[in-house]
Order: sequence, then C-alpha cells, then structure tokens
Amino acid sequence: MNYDLMQALHELTQDRGISMEVLQEAIEAAIASAYKKHYNAAGNIRVDFGEGPGGDIKVYSRRRVVEEVTNPQQEISLEEARAIDPSYQVGDYYEEEVTPKDFGRIAAQTAKQVVIQRIREAERDLVYDEYIERVDDIVTGIVQRVERRNVYIDLGRVEAVLPPHEQMPNERYHHGDRLKTYIVDVSKTTKGPVITVSRANPGLLKRLFELEVPEIFDGIVEIKSVAREPGSRSKIAVFSNDRNVDPVGACVGQRGSRVQTIVNELRGEKIDIVEWDEDIGKFVANALSPAKVEAVYPKPSEKIARVVVNEDQLSLAIGKEGQNARLAAKLTGWKVDIKTWDQMQEILAKEAEEEEAARKAAEEEAKQAEEEEIDTSLLDEVVAQIIEEGIPEKKEKAKKPTILHNLEDLRILVEGNESDEDEAEDKDTEPEAEAKKKKEPAPDHIDDDLLDDALADLLDID
Repeated sequence: MNYDLMQALHELTQDRGISMEVLQEAIEAAIASAYKKHYNAAGNIRVDFGEGPGGDIKVYSRRRVVEEVTNPQQEISLEEARAIDPSYQVGDYYEEEVTPKDFGRIAAQTAKQVVIQRIREAERDLVYDEYIERVDDIVTGIVQRVERRNVYIDLGRVEAVLPPHEQMPNERYHHGDRLKTYIVDVSKTTKGPVITVSRANPGLLKRLFELEVPEIFDGIVEIKSVAREPGSRSKIAVFSNDRNVDPVGACVGQRGSRVQTIVNELRGEKIDIVEWDEDIGKFVANALSPAKVEAVYPKPSEKIARVVVNEDQLSLAIGKEGQNARLAAKLTGWKVDIKTWDQMQEILAKEAEEEEAARKAAEEEAKQAEEEEIDTSLLDEVVAQIIEEGIPEKKEKAKKPTILHNLEDLRILVEGNESDEDEAEDKDTEPEAEAKKKKEPAPDHIDDDLLDDALADLLDID
C-alpha cells in the first residue's frame, strides 16, 4: 500500500509540477489532522514518512519532559521519562508511537480532503510565482467565454481576465479566438491568483515589436516612447545604437512585412514609426509624420513646441479630430501648437508689441520711482552731527509746590517763576527781548532774610 502511495505521489509531482517535499508535508499534515479529529487527540502529533519507497508511515505523540506535570496530554515527568530512557533531560521531547492499525473511512476521507486542499494551494502558489514575474510581458491565450463584458482567456495552467477598459473598441471576442495579451496585474485571492491582461495598453505594442524585430530584441534598435489610441492609430519612436542600422527600416521590414504582422494582430490599427532625436525640434517634426514641417519654435520653460507648416499641410499635421497632433504630443511629452506662416507672423508681431509695451511700462515705473525718491542728504548730515557731538541732556526742573510749607517751598516757587520767565523771554523775538530788558531790569539776587520775612507775614495771615 505504501508503495502505491509513493507511486501516486511521484505521478502527482510530474503532472502538477509540485515537488515531492511539498506533497510529503501535505500528507503529513493531513494524517495528523485526521488522527486528532478521529481519536480526539489534543497533544502534539508528528507524522513520519519512512525512508525509501517502501517505508512505513508512522504517527508519534510528542510530550515535553518537565519536573512537575500539569497537562498529561502534552507533558511527561522526568522520572517517568528516565524510566524509559535515562538520557532524558528537562526540556526534551518524549515521543511515543501511536500509529493506529486502521484509520477507518472517516479518517481516510479527512486525510484525502486535506491532501487535495494542500495540493491546490501549492498549485496556486506556483501559478502566482510564475506569473508575478511576467507582469509587463506578453502572453498568448485562447478565449474561453465572455461574461458581463469580461473576456476570460485560457493561458494553459490558469485563466486570465480581460476587463472592458482593457479591450480594444473595434474588437469582438468569440470562443476559440487566439489572442496575444499584455499582463498588467497579478493578485492573490482566496480562489487563487487573478491575472489581468490588456489589449489596449501601449506596452502590448512595444512587446509585439520586440517579438517581430530581432534588432530590438538584441538591443541594436531601442524603443524610446509609444503613443497609442487603441484600435485606431499609434506612433512609436525608435533610435538606433548602430549608425549602420536604420531604426525605422528595421521596424518596417522588407516590404513592410514586420509591421504588417503587428497591424494584423491589432486588427488593422495604423502604426506610424518615427525616428527619435535628442533635438526636440527635430523629434517634434518627426512625430508629426506624415505631415511635412517647415519650422519648430520650442519653449523649454513651458514645454511647448510651436510648429509651422504650409497651408496645404495644416489639416494633415492636425489629423482627423486632432488625432495626429494629439499622438505627437503624447509621443514627445510636449504640447504641440501647429500654425501656418501667416498665423505665426501675426503671433510673433503681437508678442513683439506686448514685449515692447511691457518694456515701456517697466521704464515708466522705474522713472516714477526715481522721481519720488526722498533726498536724505540733509538728514544724513544732522544724524552725523548728533553721532559726533552727542545729544544734549535736559535739566530737570524742580516741581513747583502748590502749598507752601516752609522757606524752601517758597524759594522753589520764586525761582521757578523766574526760570519760566527766562524761557518765555528766550522764545520772544530779539527786538521784544531787548525792549523788556529796557523796561524791567532784572533783579540781582533774592535775599534770604527778605524771603524769611515774607514767609512770616504769610503765616500770620488768618
């Protein structure tokens, strides 16, 4: 029986691509789970595959060696363990074989379900690991069904989904159609990995050219950028790392054989192949192919390229509903403004007038600001003088007493009046001061005895 089991496991490894180690772990986990469920075992269970193709599968119950047992199902005393084998120490595990003679129908069914589940999980992990590394790559599959506008494509080991927003507008999908798709995302779910593919992504066009053009695959020709409107028209910019290889010619192929294969795969989508150039003016001119460009005026600060074409090339440069100009802008990463010579001359003349007006306004503003500037030369002289000589200190005047308490208050009152008069005289004009001096001669000195007598008279007044 064990031989038949091992033979079946080997067949599974070959058919499902699952390693023997993974299957063996699944079988061990299944038997341990079935044993616990069928025999109500709560301890630690270990399942061991015998060595060799005919080895027996054995079940062991594991218990930890401790000084004092608190859980008999998971622990064994040191004394009991040493009675079996004296080499046991505290912390070791004692294993006892508990292999049942017959698991029975329920145990076998449980083991079978666990094995199947583990095999499915292992397969899902393998599929996820395989396709997660192929994101941004191209795969070929067959349409299986269409449900709620989602198209399901069989990739062999797994089914991919093509959602509505990743489909080409001009395509209709039927059962059995063979399609090349671009992997945009791989995610894990409870039901297995979900692989999302696209037919509208610009990466699909890039990968198709890599498949059809050996020079791109070898790195001689490099794809710099891709702009695409799925199902209608695309532009691709290419550059050659070898001067002897024409990048556009390599992509087109002999009599257009290479590019035609890609056009057929994309259901007739038109493809413009242009040469990439480091000079943005030349690159923009190439990107507007098939229109003939006369001149390009780039504005690097605003990433705007003003393109001049002849009158008969204007509609071709813009394209149907602006498609050619729109794709050129996507391809270069610059905003493209297409004008004729007459329109360009009018724009340049208007810009020259605006620049002249702005220059005159700036000059007028500068002149006005210069006229309104204050002359601070006199102020500078005064400040310099103050810094040199210092600020004169003010002398504090004695406060005039309102009530006379002693002789000192009277003296302050009299002397204060004199100082006030002196200040008033200083404020008068020179002629008025001279006249006052003639009319009222200034007193010489106030006698202290006179002040004392005046104070005594004041104090006697009732």
